[in-house]
Amino acid sequence: MIVIIDYGVGNVKSVTNAVRYIGCETKVSCDPVDIEAADGILLPGVGASGYAMEKLGPLADVICDIAKGGKPLLGVCVGYQILFDESHEYGVHKCLGLVEGKVIPIPVGRIIPHMGWNYVKFGEKMELFSGMGEGRHFAFAHSYYADITDPDAVVAYTDYDMDIAASVQKGNIFGCQFHPEKSGADGLEVLRNFEKFCKGVKC
Repeated sequence: MIVIIDYGVGNVKSVTNAVRYIGCETKVSCDPVDIEAADGILLPGVGASGYAMEKLGPLADVICDIAKGGKPLLGVCVGYQILFDESHEYGVHKCLGLVEGKVIPIPVGRIIPHMGWNYVKFGEKMELFSGMGEGRHFAFAHSYYADITDPDAVVAYTDYDMDIAASVQKGNIFGCQFHPEKSGADGLEVLRNFEKFCKGVKC
């Protein structure tokens, strides 16, 4: 079972609908007991990282402990951005610190926010994209991006007049800047691959 963490920061319903559509057993909860019992956890979110961390409150420590213990974790959009050390959105905010890096503004000279479909070139041996070739198109909606410095992270990139990290994997910790739940069949395949990883199925 995958637990989708409902902490009041949006897009829970669309993510839940997508995960249930692929036939995955899921539960929407913010109860630490449910989170600890899950095969994997999915952390959604829209908006600003600082607000997301504020809404998480004590759950942040629960999530960190569980992820560091080896349970699969997938962060989507803001749920992805708060995986890093800090965010510079509306001030500097400490985040979960599960992957080394910081979230900073997309540089001027580009249309901001970055909206719509972009091609993502996958990093080598990223389980989220198993069986999907070298890259696919996914739906984005963001104004900040992750500058990833973690030597143990594998990164997938999209080109937005610069390389922008679109997805990350560090062992059992996964993140997507794009919205798999809004990315059609390819986005659903990403969620299926995460479910397989949670079940211990080799992708």
